[in-house]
Amino acid sequence: MSAIQVQLPDGSKKELPAGATGRTLAESIGPRLAKEAVAIQLDGETFDLATPLPNGSTVRILTSKDPEALEVLRHSSAHILAQAVQSVFPNAKIANGPAIETGFYYDFEIPDHKLTPEDLEKIEAEMQRIISENQVFERRNVQDVEAQLQDFMARGEKYKAHNLDKYRNDNPTLYFCVDPQSGQDVWNDFCRGPHLPNTSFIKAFKLLSLAGAYWHGDENNEMLQRVYATSFFDKKDLEAFLHQRAEAEKRDHRKLSKQLELFSIEDEVGPGLILWHPNLAIVREELENYWRKEHHKRGYDLVYCPHLAKRDLWDISGHTQFYMENMFTLTVEDQEYILKPMNCPFHVLIFKSQLRSYRDLPIRIGELGTVYRYEKSGVMHGLSRVRGFTQDDAHLFCRPDQLTDEIKNIIRFIDDTLKLFGMTFTVELSTRPEKYVGSLEIWERAENGLREAMESYGLTYDVNEGDGAFYGPKIDFQLQDAIGRTWQCATVQLDFNLPERFGLKYQASDGSHQVPVMLHRVIFGSLERFAGTLIEHFAGAFPTWLSPVQAMILPISDRHVEQAKTYERELLDIGVRVKVDDRNEGIGHKIRDAQLAKHPYMVILGDKEIENQTVSVRSRNRGDLGALSFDEFKNKLLLEIHSHGQQIIEVPQTIQA
Repeated sequence: MSAIQVQLPDGSKKELPAGATGRTLAESIGPRLAKEAVAIQLDGETFDLATPLPNGSTVRILTSKDPEALEVLRHSSAHILAQAVQSVFPNAKIANGPAIETGFYYDFEIPDHKLTPEDLEKIEAEMQRIISENQVFERRNVQDVEAQLQDFMARGEKYKAHNLDKYRNDNPTLYFCVDPQSGQDVWNDFCRGPHLPNTSFIKAFKLLSLAGAYWHGDENNEMLQRVYATSFFDKKDLEAFLHQRAEAEKRDHRKLSKQLELFSIEDEVGPGLILWHPNLAIVREELENYWRKEHHKRGYDLVYCPHLAKRDLWDISGHTQFYMENMFTLTVEDQEYILKPMNCPFHVLIFKSQLRSYRDLPIRIGELGTVYRYEKSGVMHGLSRVRGFTQDDAHLFCRPDQLTDEIKNIIRFIDDTLKLFGMTFTVELSTRPEKYVGSLEIWERAENGLREAMESYGLTYDVNEGDGAFYGPKIDFQLQDAIGRTWQCATVQLDFNLPERFGLKYQASDGSHQVPVMLHRVIFGSLERFAGTLIEHFAGAFPTWLSPVQAMILPISDRHVEQAKTYERELLDIGVRVKVDDRNEGIGHKIRDAQLAKHPYMVILGDKEIENQTVSVRSRNRGDLGALSFDEFKNKLLLEIHSHGQQIIEVPQTIQA
């Protein structure tokens, strides 16, 4: 019988005889590591320590230092949360409780009771009691599905029963929490795992918030109560997370929108449909101006396309086959139309409108195109998840020999743009999903093409298996904002399928007709999501070039308003966004309001300033900058705006009267 190869956390390897389990494996490699072992990994998939190890397998031991172990911790913490809720509220019924990126949640039905923040304190105390018992997580196969279904239904656990019935043919398992002293079963849940060896590994946790959630996310199903929570192996990690969370709450773009009058979502219009108010519309205008200028400079042609098209177009593209549940439809003159969920088929038809020569390629087509996608009510979130949004979309058609250079140019474009906003990024390659169009050979060519371009550019990247679009693999850029959070915005997708489906051709140098390679790409992702990201990245304090009001002039009294209006006109004439606060309020009140509105500069004007032909300048970030001549302030302000972020206005030298 072949042995088992074990990869230890320090990188060394050990050989074990065949027939071992993950637990005996951990015990065989020393007491310290056995105590630290959380789970094992076989062929990239995580399992419990009790899992039998296949002969000839290579096994990796996971400890709390491995990022994969965090999901195991949180999955197990979710079970402790559910056990605690049913201990505090015996009539509670449990639904689903997965680990998520920031922690975990669990959904409950609790008849005649709505959970409160005070309830969370009681539940936390009960969780801590359960954890202190060092309960053991034990996996057991469901031997008799029908008997187990009857047991669930007899206890009113209809959600557990539903899940068990759904997965009855997938070797279903239950996880039991067992009292280590008595050996008695304390609690159980239908689950595939994996889980921790016991509850002592849960060192730090926190219940975060409450929300409503429909069963399976369907508004036609029961409304459940969701408890969001998080857990870590170390209390310091929990404290750092809670600090970042508090900072994120202060930066929440929905909260800042009310303070800064940025956008709204109105019932009369519909969920997920954004009304851009003047302040945020200015930010959008600046983003669009930058986008258009850079595209012209980088060799793109800009186009405009309609918001809807006959269903026939989407049948050809494959969207009705793979994306229909996300599309809005309407009927006009007995003809079915679809609001466009994507811009790509229109750009394909523009390419196809005439025969192209190999000399014409690459052809780069860009559009700020508004698209519409049906998102369920429970997942929409401010500007970040909406039903109508504008993509900064572009499609490139090129020869195979041009592919690497074109992808590298796109990566450079994304890199240049994100640096403008002070953002860094990480990269993921998303590969073929479960539902896809095209042959495996085409997908392999496409994925290898993206790998080659990224490696040629010098990018390091992770692989996100199975998360590509149905028509091709993609590169996703995860932006990192000012407080370390990541956002998915920019993407590059390689597509050999749409050119085939639409019969695209170009005339090669030998006179033959060849199929071009197609690239889909966005830089911002969508203007809505990117604007929401910027609001939170800058905490609403946009750099001067993006700020809705770049300078607010504050006359000290009514007799200074006339001069303030004169300065306002001069600044408006050179393209500066400026306003005068001529309210009958004290100067302290005006400064405070301008600070709350996060205007970059406040220009204070009183008797002294008018006499000396100066202005007193105040920065929202740096406080009082002293006196400047108005012309010097005007010129430096204009230079700062055109510099796209560099601070030009500094504390001046003393100006002679």
